[in-house]
Amino acid sequence: MFDFDKLDKLIHERARLGIMTLLATRASWAFQDLKAELGMSDGNLITHLRTLHDAGHVAIIKEVHDRPQTNYALTAKGRAAFTEYLVVLEQIVKAGTVK
Repeated sequence: MFDFDKLDKLIHERARLGIMTLLATRASWAFQDLKAELGMSDGNLITHLRTLHDAGHVAIIKEVHDRPQTNYALTAKGRAAFTEYLVVLEQIVKAGTVK
């Protein structure tokens, strides 16, 4: 049987999986865009982003255009961790496929 402990628990949490998935789709996301796309509150989103940042998976990019804006992007470490997570998830799906 498959060893589910191979799943990265940091990424596997539903909200963080959503964040990592979105960040993998483009170079960076503005906080407000992540919030709208994920339907999360400010506090909930920032808590999960901070957890991912503290683990080295997410970079914080502060910019000032017409107004201050905070963007988030996957780091190289974060992209590698997400790729590995997807590999493990694919193995689980294949193991569970009825033949």
